[in-house]
Amino acid sequence: MNHQIWQNNGIEFLPQFLASLAIGLLIGLERERRPSSKAGLRTFALVALMGTLAAMLSSKIGSPWLLVTGFCVVGVMIIAAYLTSPTEENDPGTTTVAALLLCYALGALIWYKQTTLAVMLAIITTTLLYFKPELRGITKRLTRRDLVSILQFLVLTFVILPILPNQNYGPYDTFNPHQIWMMVVLISGLSLAGYVALHWTSQRYGAPLLGLLGGLVSSTATTLVYARHGKISDVMARVSAVVILLSSQVVLMRLAVLSAVVSPNLLAKLLPVMGLGLLFGLIVTLFDWRKLHTSSNLPMPKTSNPTEILTALSFGLLYAVVLFFSAWISDIAGSGGLYVVALISGLTDVDAITLSSLRLFDLNKLSDDQAVIAISLAFLSNMIFKFGLVVFIGGTTLAKHVAAGFLAMGAGVTVGLIML
Repeated sequence: MNHQIWQNNGIEFLPQFLASLAIGLLIGLERERRPSSKAGLRTFALVALMGTLAAMLSSKIGSPWLLVTGFCVVGVMIIAAYLTSPTEENDPGTTTVAALLLCYALGALIWYKQTTLAVMLAIITTTLLYFKPELRGITKRLTRRDLVSILQFLVLTFVILPILPNQNYGPYDTFNPHQIWMMVVLISGLSLAGYVALHWTSQRYGAPLLGLLGGLVSSTATTLVYARHGKISDVMARVSAVVILLSSQVVLMRLAVLSAVVSPNLLAKLLPVMGLGLLFGLIVTLFDWRKLHTSSNLPMPKTSNPTEILTALSFGLLYAVVLFFSAWISDIAGSGGLYVVALISGLTDVDAITLSSLRLFDLNKLSDDQAVIAISLAFLSNMIFKFGLVVFIGGTTLAKHVAAGFLAMGAGVTVGLIML
């Protein structure tokens, strides 16, 4: 009987209206802080409640027009408020209008039992409104090159990728255009993040960040640049060594991220190996960094745009070739042949053989141990190649500073392999 009275009174809908009220207050709280805004706490709270109420009434009478009419009324009211009483800053109020209409829609969304989605969108909306100065600062700092990089990445991801067939072709079923281009998008995305961040941060945060971001874009390019500058002085040699070591340690983290995205089942095996290499390397690098006391300007690594179509095609071709040869040689020569491919291809590019090993593991052509060993050998081979660059370009002084860190990373990876 009490339950029937509860339903007849409509009290069971109270939690939905309370959720709408909370959303309205959250967005309104941010708008209340803006003197130029024509809507604040009370307006946003009432609009959110109105959205839920309009959705409820529309569902009761079986017509969506009440909900649509309410949306239009809210829009006309707030636009009229700005037209009849313009602000001193001549703010057209488009942001507030959009936020108010979104608040109404979120209130309606709650009625249709999408409370979690509505709350998430409300938090995102409030965040966007609150960080207006920071977002404006980012847009002003974007150069034409940054915008071109972002647009090229969008072309790679949303224009080229969807039209490629997701089907295996060729011997060993290794050629899958969609899957190959997915790897191109993944590598381009990781590299683009570092590429843009590297040019935004410039020289302001010193060697640690330059090493981290340089490694995210290209540890080989970073090594090449700082090997050249390591000959300037002993202090510069120490700074260059820190940047080079950190960029190589980022490669270990990068390989773990690739495994987590492409083949999560291998991560439990790969993570201890990469983690020990990272831990051993960081200990040596931090010890060297603590002995440095310099604030001199550092050179920027000269890296190419990772999202250029030619660069993307080159990596896609390299990945496809390495994938085929890895499957072929593994089939005719066993794991020993694969390890030879890993050592050779790892000299110049770790990503291709890493992704190839992950792909073959997913196709059940490699065991987990074989995939981890191949990836680790590629990393060790790449370190040997970069150390060669340091010796021949940077000289013996820089090589002495780098050697301990490289040996530590190699020892860590080796210990991890022994523990497999």
